Amino acid sequence: MNENMDEKKLFGVTDLSVRSLILSALGSVLISVSSIYVALRISALPWPTIFVTVLAMALLKLLGRSNVREINVTNTGMSAGAMVAGALAFTIPGLFIAGVYKPFDPAADTFSTWLMPKFWPVFGVAVFGVLTGTFICYFLRKRYLERADLPYPIGQAAAETLSAGDTGGRKARLLFASLGLSAIFTALRDRFALVPDTLAGKIGAVPVSLYTSPMAVAIGYIIGFGPSAYWMLGNLISRIGFDVWGVSSGTFADTAAAGQFALTAAIGLMVGSGIAILIASVRDRIKRARSEARDSSTRLTGKGGLIAVILTATAYVISILAGLSPLVSALLMLGVAFASAMSAVITGQTGINPMEVFGIIVLLAIRLIVPVSHEHAFLIAAAVAVVCGYTGDMMNDYKAGQIVGTNPKAQLVTELVGGLIGTVAAVLALFAVIYQFGGVGGDTGLTAAQAHSVAAMVSGIGDPIVFTTSLILGTLLFLKGVPAMIIGIGMILGQGMSVAIFIGGLLSWIVPRIAGKREAAMKQNGQIIAAGLLGGEGITGTIIAFLTMFGA
Repeated sequence: MNENMDEKKLFGVTDLSVRSLILSALGSVLISVSSIYVALRISALPWPTIFVTVLAMALLKLLGRSNVREINVTNTGMSAGAMVAGALAFTIPGLFIAGVYKPFDPAADTFSTWLMPKFWPVFGVAVFGVLTGTFICYFLRKRYLERADLPYPIGQAAAETLSAGDTGGRKARLLFASLGLSAIFTALRDRFALVPDTLAGKIGAVPVSLYTSPMAVAIGYIIGFGPSAYWMLGNLISRIGFDVWGVSSGTFADTAAAGQFALTAAIGLMVGSGIAILIASVRDRIKRARSEARDSSTRLTGKGGLIAVILTATAYVISILAGLSPLVSALLMLGVAFASAMSAVITGQTGINPMEVFGIIVLLAIRLIVPVSHEHAFLIAAAVAVVCGYTGDMMNDYKAGQIVGTNPKAQLVTELVGGLIGTVAAVLALFAVIYQFGGVGGDTGLTAAQAHSVAAMVSGIGDPIVFTTSLILGTLLFLKGVPAMIIGIGMILGQGMSVAIFIGGLLSWIVPRIAGKREAAMKQNGQIIAAGLLGGEGITGTIIAFLTMFGA
Protein backbone atom coordinates (compact mmCIF):
# COMPACT_ATOMS: atom_id res chain seq x y z
CA MET A 1 0.00 0.00 0.00
CA ASN A 2 1.37 3.43 -0.95
CA GLU A 3 1.20 5.62 2.15
CA ASN A 4 1.25 8.95 0.30
CA MET A 5 -1.25 8.10 -2.44
CA ASP A 6 -3.67 6.58 0.05
CA GLU A 7 -3.60 9.37 2.63
CA LYS A 8 -7.03 9.99 4.18
CA LYS A 9 -8.40 13.26 5.50
CA LEU A 10 -11.82 14.23 6.91
CA PHE A 11 -12.88 17.48 8.62
CA GLY A 12 -9.29 18.64 8.28
CA VAL A 13 -8.00 15.65 10.30
CA THR A 14 -5.47 13.45 8.50
CA ASP A 15 -5.84 9.64 8.70
CA LEU A 16 -9.60 10.03 9.32
CA SER A 17 -12.17 8.86 6.76
CA VAL A 18 -15.93 8.38 6.52
CA ARG A 19 -15.57 4.63 6.26
CA SER A 20 -13.34 4.50 9.34
CA LEU A 21 -16.10 6.25 11.32
CA ILE A 22 -18.79 3.90 10.00
CA LEU A 23 -16.73 0.77 10.65
CA SER A 24 -15.77 2.07 14.09
CA ALA A 25 -19.44 2.43 15.03
CA LEU A 26 -20.53 -0.95 13.65
CA GLY A 27 -17.53 -2.79 15.03
CA SER A 28 -17.91 -1.24 18.46
CA VAL A 29 -21.49 -2.51 18.72
CA LEU A 30 -20.39 -6.02 17.76
CA ILE A 31 -17.43 -6.13 20.15
CA SER A 32 -19.30 -4.46 23.04
CA VAL A 33 -22.19 -6.95 22.97
CA SER A 34 -19.89 -9.97 22.80
CA SER A 35 -17.67 -8.53 25.57
CA ILE A 36 -20.66 -8.22 27.91
CA TYR A 37 -21.54 -11.85 27.34
CA VAL A 38 -17.97 -13.11 27.83
CA ALA A 39 -17.35 -11.07 30.98
CA LEU A 40 -20.61 -12.18 32.62
CA ARG A 41 -20.27 -15.83 31.63
CA ILE A 42 -16.59 -16.57 32.24
CA SER A 43 -15.52 -13.64 34.47
CA ALA A 44 -12.72 -12.70 32.07
CA LEU A 45 -12.28 -10.48 29.05
CA PRO A 46 -9.45 -11.02 26.54
CA TRP A 47 -8.15 -7.85 24.94
CA PRO A 48 -9.97 -7.51 21.58
CA THR A 49 -7.27 -5.23 20.13
CA ILE A 50 -5.57 -7.74 17.83
CA PHE A 51 -8.90 -9.17 16.70
CA VAL A 52 -10.23 -5.77 15.63
CA THR A 53 -6.88 -4.89 14.06
CA VAL A 54 -7.10 -7.92 11.77
CA LEU A 55 -10.83 -7.32 11.19
CA ALA A 56 -10.29 -3.65 10.29
CA MET A 57 -7.41 -4.58 8.00
CA ALA A 58 -9.51 -7.17 6.17
CA LEU A 59 -12.55 -4.90 5.78
CA LEU A 60 -10.62 -1.85 4.59
CA LYS A 61 -8.57 -3.85 2.09
CA LEU A 62 -11.83 -5.33 0.81
CA LEU A 63 -13.29 -1.82 0.42
CA GLY A 64 -10.30 -0.53 -1.53
CA ARG A 65 -7.07 1.40 -1.12
CA SER A 66 -6.05 2.00 2.46
CA ASN A 67 -2.97 2.30 4.65
CA VAL A 68 -1.85 1.19 8.09
CA ARG A 69 -2.80 4.51 9.66
CA GLU A 70 -6.42 4.37 8.48
CA ILE A 71 -6.58 0.76 9.68
CA ASN A 72 -5.19 1.83 13.06
CA VAL A 73 -7.71 4.66 13.35
CA THR A 74 -10.54 2.23 12.51
CA ASN A 75 -9.53 -0.49 14.95
CA THR A 76 -9.16 2.19 17.64
CA GLY A 77 -12.87 2.97 17.36
CA MET A 78 -13.95 -0.66 16.92
CA SER A 79 -12.39 -1.75 20.22
CA ALA A 80 -13.54 1.31 22.20
CA GLY A 81 -16.71 -0.23 23.62
CA ALA A 82 -15.09 -3.49 24.75
CA MET A 83 -13.56 -2.20 27.95
CA VAL A 84 -16.68 -0.14 28.70
CA ALA A 85 -18.57 -3.42 28.50
CA GLY A 86 -16.02 -5.18 30.69
CA ALA A 87 -16.11 -2.44 33.31
CA LEU A 88 -19.90 -2.60 33.53
CA ALA A 89 -19.94 -6.41 33.65
CA PHE A 90 -17.32 -6.44 36.42
CA THR A 91 -19.23 -4.00 38.68
CA ILE A 92 -22.95 -3.48 37.98
CA PRO A 93 -24.04 -7.13 38.58
CA GLY A 94 -22.98 -6.48 42.17
CA LEU A 95 -26.23 -4.53 42.51
CA PHE A 96 -28.12 -7.77 41.86
CA ILE A 97 -25.80 -9.75 44.14
CA ALA A 98 -26.34 -7.23 46.97
CA GLY A 99 -30.10 -7.25 46.43
CA VAL A 100 -30.30 -3.58 45.46
CA TYR A 101 -31.57 -4.54 42.00
CA LYS A 102 -34.06 -7.39 41.73
CA PRO A 103 -34.18 -10.00 38.95
CA PHE A 104 -37.03 -9.76 36.46
CA ASP A 105 -40.32 -11.05 37.91
CA PRO A 106 -42.88 -11.71 35.15
CA ALA A 107 -45.68 -11.67 37.72
CA ALA A 108 -44.90 -8.13 38.83
CA ASP A 109 -42.97 -6.48 35.98
CA THR A 110 -43.01 -5.80 32.30
CA PHE A 111 -39.57 -5.71 30.69
CA SER A 112 -39.84 -1.93 30.31
CA THR A 113 -40.82 -1.21 33.93
CA TRP A 114 -38.04 -3.52 35.12
CA LEU A 115 -35.38 -2.09 32.80
CA MET A 116 -35.82 1.67 32.69
CA PRO A 117 -35.18 2.61 36.37
CA LYS A 118 -31.91 0.67 36.14
CA PHE A 119 -30.92 1.66 32.60
CA TRP A 120 -30.58 5.43 33.03
CA PRO A 121 -28.27 5.52 36.10
CA VAL A 122 -25.98 2.87 34.60
CA PHE A 123 -26.01 4.54 31.18
CA GLY A 124 -25.24 7.88 32.81
CA VAL A 125 -22.13 6.70 34.67
CA ALA A 126 -20.95 4.83 31.55
CA VAL A 127 -21.22 7.98 29.40
CA PHE A 128 -19.47 9.90 32.18
CA GLY A 129 -16.63 7.37 31.98
CA VAL A 130 -16.33 7.58 28.20
CA LEU A 131 -16.27 11.38 28.09
CA THR A 132 -13.76 11.82 30.89
CA GLY A 133 -11.65 8.84 29.81
CA THR A 134 -11.35 10.05 26.22
CA PHE A 135 -9.85 13.40 27.06
CA ILE A 136 -7.82 12.31 30.07
CA CYS A 137 -6.14 9.71 27.86
CA TYR A 138 -5.39 12.19 25.13
CA PHE A 139 -3.20 14.15 27.53
CA LEU A 140 -1.79 11.16 29.41
CA ARG A 141 -0.53 10.02 26.00
CA LYS A 142 2.33 12.52 25.93
CA ARG A 143 3.54 11.64 29.42
CA TYR A 144 3.44 7.85 29.26
CA LEU A 145 4.17 7.23 25.58
CA GLU A 146 6.59 9.99 24.66
CA ARG A 147 8.36 10.67 27.97
CA ALA A 148 8.12 7.47 30.01
CA ASP A 149 7.98 5.28 26.84
CA LEU A 150 6.11 2.48 28.62
CA PRO A 151 5.96 -0.77 26.59
CA TYR A 152 2.15 -1.22 26.31
CA PRO A 153 2.50 -4.84 25.12
CA ILE A 154 -0.99 -5.05 23.57
CA GLY A 155 -0.33 -1.90 21.54
CA GLN A 156 3.06 -3.21 20.42
CA ALA A 157 1.44 -6.45 19.29
CA ALA A 158 -1.18 -4.50 17.32
CA ALA A 159 1.54 -2.44 15.63
CA GLU A 160 3.44 -5.62 14.70
CA THR A 161 0.24 -7.03 13.21
CA LEU A 162 -0.36 -3.88 11.20
CA SER A 163 3.22 -3.75 9.95
CA ALA A 164 3.33 -7.44 9.02
CA GLY A 165 0.00 -7.27 7.22
CA ASP A 166 1.17 -4.23 5.28
CA THR A 167 4.66 -5.32 4.26
CA GLY A 168 4.24 -9.07 3.84
CA GLY A 169 7.33 -11.29 3.56
CA ARG A 170 9.12 -13.21 6.31
CA LYS A 171 7.93 -10.95 9.09
CA ALA A 172 4.30 -11.54 8.15
CA ARG A 173 4.80 -15.30 7.85
CA LEU A 174 6.39 -15.44 11.28
CA LEU A 175 3.62 -13.43 12.90
CA PHE A 176 0.71 -15.25 11.29
CA ALA A 177 2.28 -18.68 11.88
CA SER A 178 2.55 -17.98 15.62
CA LEU A 179 -0.94 -16.45 15.58
CA GLY A 180 -2.33 -19.58 13.93
CA LEU A 181 -0.65 -21.95 16.37
CA SER A 182 -1.90 -19.91 19.32
CA ALA A 183 -5.41 -19.88 17.85
CA ILE A 184 -5.42 -23.66 17.40
CA PHE A 185 -4.14 -24.21 20.93
CA THR A 186 -6.76 -21.85 22.38
CA ALA A 187 -9.56 -23.57 20.47
CA LEU A 188 -8.40 -26.98 21.72
CA ARG A 189 -8.37 -25.62 25.27
CA ASP A 190 -11.50 -23.46 25.40
CA ARG A 191 -13.79 -24.87 22.71
CA PHE A 192 -13.05 -28.58 22.67
CA ALA A 193 -11.63 -29.05 26.22
CA LEU A 194 -8.79 -31.22 24.85
CA VAL A 195 -6.14 -29.19 26.66
CA PRO A 196 -6.42 -28.32 30.38
CA ASP A 197 -6.55 -24.60 31.10
CA THR A 198 -4.38 -25.05 34.20
CA LEU A 199 -1.58 -27.46 35.11
CA ALA A 200 -1.33 -28.00 38.87
CA GLY A 201 1.07 -29.87 41.13
CA LYS A 202 3.36 -29.49 44.13
CA ILE A 203 7.01 -28.74 44.73
CA GLY A 204 7.50 -30.40 48.09
CA ALA A 205 4.59 -29.19 50.20
CA VAL A 206 4.13 -26.04 48.13
CA PRO A 207 1.30 -26.08 45.54
CA VAL A 208 2.15 -24.66 42.11
CA SER A 209 0.04 -24.06 39.01
CA LEU A 210 0.49 -22.85 35.44
CA TYR A 211 -2.21 -21.27 33.31
CA THR A 212 -1.75 -22.68 29.81
CA SER A 213 -2.06 -19.33 28.06
CA PRO A 214 0.01 -18.29 25.03
CA MET A 215 -1.25 -14.73 25.67
CA ALA A 216 0.17 -14.68 29.21
CA VAL A 217 3.57 -15.96 28.07
CA ALA A 218 3.59 -13.37 25.28
CA ILE A 219 2.78 -10.54 27.69
CA GLY A 220 5.66 -11.63 29.90
CA TYR A 221 8.03 -11.66 26.92
CA ILE A 222 7.00 -8.20 25.77
CA ILE A 223 7.15 -6.50 29.18
CA GLY A 224 10.50 -8.13 29.94
CA PHE A 225 12.19 -9.98 32.77
CA GLY A 226 12.22 -7.21 35.39
CA PRO A 227 8.48 -6.42 35.50
CA SER A 228 7.54 -10.12 35.23
CA ALA A 229 9.90 -10.95 38.12
CA TYR A 230 8.29 -8.30 40.34
CA TRP A 231 4.90 -9.69 39.31
CA MET A 232 6.02 -13.18 40.37
CA LEU A 233 7.41 -11.78 43.63
CA GLY A 234 4.00 -10.34 44.51
CA ASN A 235 2.34 -13.67 43.80
CA LEU A 236 4.90 -15.57 45.88
CA ILE A 237 4.34 -13.21 48.81
CA SER A 238 0.59 -13.78 48.62
CA ARG A 239 0.24 -17.45 47.65
CA ILE A 240 3.28 -18.92 49.37
CA GLY A 241 4.03 -16.40 52.12
CA PHE A 242 0.45 -15.80 53.29
CA ASP A 243 -1.62 -18.75 52.05
CA VAL A 244 0.89 -21.53 52.85
CA TRP A 245 3.36 -20.41 55.48
CA GLY A 246 1.07 -17.85 57.09
CA VAL A 247 -1.72 -20.40 57.61
CA SER A 248 0.59 -23.26 58.65
CA SER A 249 2.33 -21.04 61.24
CA GLY A 250 -1.00 -19.89 62.70
CA THR A 251 -0.56 -16.26 61.63
CA PHE A 252 -3.82 -16.57 59.71
CA ALA A 253 -6.77 -18.72 60.74
CA ASP A 254 -7.33 -20.04 57.20
CA THR A 255 -6.72 -19.24 53.55
CA ALA A 256 -9.77 -16.93 53.48
CA ALA A 257 -8.21 -14.75 56.20
CA ALA A 258 -4.86 -14.83 54.39
CA GLY A 259 -6.58 -13.85 51.14
CA GLN A 260 -8.33 -10.87 52.77
CA PHE A 261 -5.01 -9.71 54.24
CA ALA A 262 -3.33 -10.05 50.83
CA LEU A 263 -6.13 -8.12 49.10
CA THR A 264 -5.96 -5.28 51.62
CA ALA A 265 -2.16 -5.11 51.38
CA ALA A 266 -2.22 -5.25 47.57
CA ILE A 267 -4.74 -2.43 47.28
CA GLY A 268 -2.65 -0.41 49.73
CA LEU A 269 0.45 -0.90 47.54
CA MET A 270 -1.50 0.16 44.47
CA VAL A 271 -2.98 3.24 46.12
CA GLY A 272 0.48 4.16 47.40
CA SER A 273 1.84 3.79 43.88
CA GLY A 274 -0.93 6.06 42.65
CA ILE A 275 0.05 8.69 45.20
CA ALA A 276 3.66 8.35 44.09
CA ILE A 277 2.59 8.83 40.46
CA LEU A 278 0.90 12.10 41.42
CA ILE A 279 3.97 13.23 43.38
CA ALA A 280 6.23 12.38 40.45
CA SER A 281 3.85 14.13 38.07
CA VAL A 282 3.89 17.34 40.11
CA ARG A 283 7.67 17.14 40.44
CA ASP A 284 8.01 16.60 36.70
CA ARG A 285 5.60 19.46 35.99
CA ILE A 286 7.66 21.86 38.09
CA LYS A 287 10.87 20.80 36.36
CA ARG A 288 9.33 21.19 32.92
CA ALA A 289 7.33 24.34 33.58
CA ARG A 290 9.67 26.55 31.59
CA SER A 291 9.91 24.28 28.54
CA GLU A 292 6.17 23.54 28.56
CA ALA A 293 5.43 27.24 28.53
CA ARG A 294 7.02 27.23 25.08
CA ASP A 295 5.43 23.92 24.01
CA SER A 296 1.75 24.36 23.15
CA SER A 297 1.35 20.62 22.49
CA THR A 298 1.41 19.94 26.25
CA ARG A 299 -1.57 22.12 27.06
CA LEU A 300 -4.97 22.91 25.71
CA THR A 301 -5.52 26.23 24.07
CA GLY A 302 -8.12 27.83 21.86
CA LYS A 303 -10.78 25.50 20.43
CA GLY A 304 -9.22 22.39 22.01
CA GLY A 305 -9.32 23.93 25.47
CA LEU A 306 -12.93 25.03 25.03
CA ILE A 307 -13.98 21.53 23.90
CA ALA A 308 -12.24 19.94 26.88
CA VAL A 309 -13.95 22.33 29.31
CA ILE A 310 -17.37 21.72 27.73
CA LEU A 311 -17.01 17.94 27.79
CA THR A 312 -15.68 17.92 31.36
CA ALA A 313 -18.63 20.01 32.47
CA THR A 314 -20.97 17.74 30.51
CA ALA A 315 -19.54 14.66 32.22
CA TYR A 316 -20.00 16.31 35.62
CA VAL A 317 -23.64 17.14 34.86
CA ILE A 318 -24.29 13.63 33.56
CA SER A 319 -22.97 12.09 36.78
CA ILE A 320 -25.42 14.25 38.74
CA LEU A 321 -28.28 13.25 36.43
CA ALA A 322 -27.30 9.62 37.11
CA GLY A 323 -28.24 10.26 40.74
CA LEU A 324 -24.95 11.24 42.41
CA SER A 325 -24.85 14.35 44.58
CA PRO A 326 -22.83 17.39 43.40
CA LEU A 327 -20.20 16.75 46.11
CA VAL A 328 -19.88 13.05 45.27
CA SER A 329 -19.67 13.92 41.56
CA ALA A 330 -16.87 16.42 42.24
CA LEU A 331 -14.98 13.82 44.29
CA LEU A 332 -15.55 11.31 41.50
CA MET A 333 -13.97 13.71 38.98
CA LEU A 334 -10.87 13.89 41.17
CA GLY A 335 -10.89 10.15 41.70
CA VAL A 336 -10.98 9.25 38.02
CA ALA A 337 -8.05 11.57 37.31
CA PHE A 338 -6.08 9.68 39.97
CA ALA A 339 -7.24 6.21 38.88
CA SER A 340 -6.73 6.79 35.16
CA ALA A 341 -3.06 7.65 35.79
CA MET A 342 -2.66 4.38 37.74
CA SER A 343 -4.42 2.48 34.97
CA ALA A 344 -2.21 4.04 32.30
CA VAL A 345 0.93 3.01 34.19
CA ILE A 346 -0.09 -0.55 35.07
CA THR A 347 -1.44 -1.26 31.58
CA GLY A 348 1.71 0.18 30.06
CA GLN A 349 3.96 -1.90 32.31
CA THR A 350 2.11 -5.22 32.31
CA GLY A 351 -0.70 -5.33 29.72
CA ILE A 352 -3.14 -6.10 32.56
CA ASN A 353 -5.83 -3.62 33.62
CA PRO A 354 -7.66 -4.45 36.89
CA MET A 355 -10.34 -1.83 36.28
CA GLU A 356 -12.70 -3.01 39.01
CA VAL A 357 -9.88 -2.73 41.59
CA PHE A 358 -9.39 0.92 40.69
CA GLY A 359 -13.16 1.37 41.07
CA ILE A 360 -12.98 -0.08 44.58
CA ILE A 361 -10.05 2.18 45.49
CA VAL A 362 -11.81 5.40 44.50
CA LEU A 363 -15.09 4.26 46.07
CA LEU A 364 -13.42 3.61 49.41
CA ALA A 365 -11.64 6.97 49.27
CA ILE A 366 -14.92 8.80 48.62
CA ARG A 367 -16.61 6.91 51.45
CA LEU A 368 -13.97 8.20 53.86
CA ILE A 369 -15.18 11.73 53.08
CA VAL A 370 -18.93 11.40 52.54
CA PRO A 371 -21.47 8.58 53.05
CA VAL A 372 -23.03 7.07 49.92
CA SER A 373 -25.83 4.58 49.45
CA HIS A 374 -25.23 1.01 48.27
CA GLU A 375 -26.59 1.82 44.82
CA HIS A 376 -24.41 4.88 44.44
CA ALA A 377 -21.38 2.92 45.70
CA PHE A 378 -21.69 0.48 42.80
CA LEU A 379 -22.31 3.32 40.34
CA ILE A 380 -19.15 5.07 41.53
CA ALA A 381 -17.14 1.86 41.15
CA ALA A 382 -18.62 1.37 37.67
CA ALA A 383 -17.81 4.93 36.56
CA VAL A 384 -14.18 4.60 37.65
CA ALA A 385 -13.89 1.12 36.10
CA VAL A 386 -15.19 2.46 32.78
CA VAL A 387 -12.63 5.29 32.80
CA CYS A 388 -9.80 2.91 33.69
CA GLY A 389 -10.83 0.23 31.21
CA TYR A 390 -11.18 2.87 28.54
CA THR A 391 -7.77 4.28 29.48
CA GLY A 392 -6.10 0.92 29.01
CA ASP A 393 -7.70 0.35 25.63
CA MET A 394 -7.00 3.85 24.35
CA MET A 395 -3.39 3.98 25.53
CA ASN A 396 -2.67 0.68 23.79
CA ASP A 397 -4.20 2.11 20.61
CA TYR A 398 -2.12 5.26 20.96
CA LYS A 399 0.98 3.09 21.42
CA ALA A 400 0.26 1.27 18.17
CA GLY A 401 -0.40 4.63 16.52
CA GLN A 402 2.87 6.05 17.81
CA ILE A 403 4.77 3.12 16.28
CA VAL A 404 3.10 3.29 12.83
CA GLY A 405 2.85 7.11 12.73
CA THR A 406 -0.92 7.63 13.08
CA ASN A 407 -2.39 11.07 13.79
CA PRO A 408 -3.63 10.83 17.43
CA LYS A 409 -6.42 13.36 16.72
CA ALA A 410 -7.96 10.92 14.25
CA GLN A 411 -7.77 8.19 16.89
CA LEU A 412 -9.40 10.54 19.40
CA VAL A 413 -12.40 11.03 17.09
CA THR A 414 -13.03 7.33 16.40
CA GLU A 415 -12.42 6.41 20.05
CA LEU A 416 -15.13 8.85 21.12
CA VAL A 417 -17.57 7.69 18.42
CA GLY A 418 -16.94 4.00 19.11
CA GLY A 419 -17.03 4.54 22.87
CA LEU A 420 -20.39 6.33 22.94
CA ILE A 421 -22.10 3.94 20.51
CA GLY A 422 -20.56 0.96 22.26
CA THR A 423 -21.87 2.27 25.58
CA VAL A 424 -25.47 2.16 24.37
CA ALA A 425 -24.99 -1.39 23.09
CA ALA A 426 -23.16 -2.53 26.24
CA VAL A 427 -25.76 -1.23 28.71
CA LEU A 428 -28.65 -2.74 26.75
CA ALA A 429 -26.78 -6.04 26.38
CA LEU A 430 -25.94 -6.12 30.09
CA PHE A 431 -29.56 -6.01 31.19
CA ALA A 432 -30.73 -8.19 28.31
CA VAL A 433 -28.35 -11.00 29.30
CA ILE A 434 -29.25 -10.73 33.00
CA TYR A 435 -32.93 -10.76 32.02
CA GLN A 436 -32.37 -13.83 29.82
CA PHE A 437 -30.55 -15.78 32.56
CA GLY A 438 -32.88 -14.72 35.37
CA GLY A 439 -30.33 -12.99 37.57
CA VAL A 440 -26.65 -13.16 38.54
CA GLY A 441 -24.79 -15.98 40.29
CA GLY A 442 -23.40 -19.45 39.75
CA ASP A 443 -26.86 -20.98 39.81
CA THR A 444 -27.98 -18.82 36.87
CA GLY A 445 -24.96 -19.41 34.65
CA LEU A 446 -23.62 -15.85 35.06
CA THR A 447 -20.65 -16.19 37.41
CA ALA A 448 -19.62 -12.48 37.34
CA ALA A 449 -16.77 -13.19 39.78
CA GLN A 450 -15.40 -9.64 39.75
CA ALA A 451 -18.81 -8.23 40.66
CA HIS A 452 -18.88 -10.55 43.69
CA SER A 453 -15.52 -9.09 44.76
CA VAL A 454 -16.81 -5.55 44.32
CA ALA A 455 -19.94 -6.42 46.31
CA ALA A 456 -17.76 -7.78 49.12
CA MET A 457 -15.52 -4.70 49.15
CA VAL A 458 -18.37 -2.18 49.12
CA SER A 459 -18.66 -2.72 52.88
CA GLY A 460 -15.03 -1.79 53.61
CA ILE A 461 -11.32 -2.22 52.90
CA GLY A 462 -10.37 -4.53 55.77
CA ASP A 463 -7.72 -3.87 58.41
CA PRO A 464 -6.92 -0.10 58.30
CA ILE A 465 -3.45 -0.64 59.79
CA VAL A 466 -2.51 -3.11 57.05
CA PHE A 467 -3.91 -0.80 54.40
CA THR A 468 -2.15 2.32 55.70
CA THR A 469 1.18 0.54 56.15
CA SER A 470 1.00 -0.88 52.64
CA LEU A 471 0.02 2.52 51.24
CA ILE A 472 3.08 4.20 52.77
CA LEU A 473 5.32 1.34 51.63
CA GLY A 474 3.90 1.47 48.10
CA THR A 475 4.52 5.21 47.86
CA LEU A 476 8.12 4.95 49.03
CA LEU A 477 8.94 1.95 46.84
CA PHE A 478 7.48 3.53 43.71
CA LEU A 479 9.37 6.78 44.27
CA LYS A 480 12.56 4.70 44.61
CA GLY A 481 11.91 3.04 41.26
CA VAL A 482 10.45 -0.25 42.55
CA PRO A 483 7.18 -1.03 40.69
CA ALA A 484 5.03 -1.59 43.78
CA MET A 485 1.88 -1.53 41.64
CA ILE A 486 3.07 -4.61 39.73
CA ILE A 487 3.81 -6.36 43.04
CA GLY A 488 0.25 -5.55 44.12
CA ILE A 489 -1.18 -6.97 40.89
CA GLY A 490 0.81 -10.17 41.44
CA MET A 491 -0.65 -10.47 44.93
CA ILE A 492 -4.21 -10.23 43.60
CA LEU A 493 -4.11 -12.39 40.47
CA GLY A 494 -3.88 -16.18 40.42
CA GLN A 495 -0.64 -18.11 40.60
CA GLY A 496 -1.16 -19.81 37.23
CA MET A 497 -1.31 -16.49 35.36
CA SER A 498 1.72 -15.11 37.24
CA VAL A 499 3.84 -18.20 36.48
CA ALA A 500 2.95 -18.05 32.77
CA ILE A 501 3.88 -14.37 32.59
CA PHE A 502 7.14 -15.03 34.45
CA ILE A 503 8.06 -17.77 31.96
CA GLY A 504 7.62 -15.24 29.16
CA GLY A 505 9.77 -12.70 30.99
CA LEU A 506 12.44 -15.32 31.63
CA LEU A 507 12.52 -16.20 27.94
CA SER A 508 13.00 -12.50 27.07
CA TRP A 509 16.10 -12.56 29.30
CA ILE A 510 17.47 -15.85 27.97
CA VAL A 511 16.99 -15.36 24.20
CA PRO A 512 19.35 -12.35 23.72
CA ARG A 513 22.02 -14.12 25.75
CA ILE A 514 22.10 -17.17 23.53
CA ALA A 515 21.68 -15.28 20.27
CA GLY A 516 25.24 -13.95 20.07
CA LYS A 517 25.76 -11.75 17.03
CA ARG A 518 22.14 -12.27 15.98
CA GLU A 519 20.83 -10.60 19.15
CA ALA A 520 19.01 -7.75 17.38
CA ALA A 521 17.34 -10.06 14.84
CA MET A 522 16.40 -12.60 17.53
CA LYS A 523 14.94 -9.86 19.70
CA GLN A 524 12.77 -8.58 16.84
CA ASN A 525 11.68 -12.10 15.90
CA GLY A 526 10.80 -12.78 19.52
CA GLN A 527 8.62 -9.67 19.64
CA ILE A 528 6.83 -10.72 16.44
CA ILE A 529 6.21 -14.26 17.72
CA ALA A 530 4.95 -12.87 21.03
CA ALA A 531 2.58 -10.55 19.17
CA GLY A 532 1.24 -13.54 17.23
CA LEU A 533 0.77 -15.66 20.36
CA LEU A 534 -1.06 -12.81 22.05
CA GLY A 535 -3.22 -12.09 19.03
CA GLY A 536 -4.09 -15.73 18.37
CA GLU A 537 -5.57 -16.26 21.82
CA GLY A 538 -7.33 -12.88 21.78
CA ILE A 539 -8.93 -13.47 18.38
CA THR A 540 -9.95 -17.06 19.14
CA GLY A 541 -11.36 -16.11 22.53
CA THR A 542 -13.51 -13.45 20.87
CA ILE A 543 -14.72 -15.84 18.14
CA ILE A 544 -15.60 -18.49 20.73
CA ALA A 545 -17.55 -15.81 22.60
CA PHE A 546 -19.58 -15.08 19.46
CA LEU A 547 -20.27 -18.77 18.91
CA THR A 548 -21.33 -19.25 22.53
CA MET A 549 -23.52 -16.16 22.46
CA PHE A 550 -25.45 -17.52 19.48
CA GLY A 551 -25.66 -21.03 20.91
CA ALA A 552 -23.26 -22.57 18.40
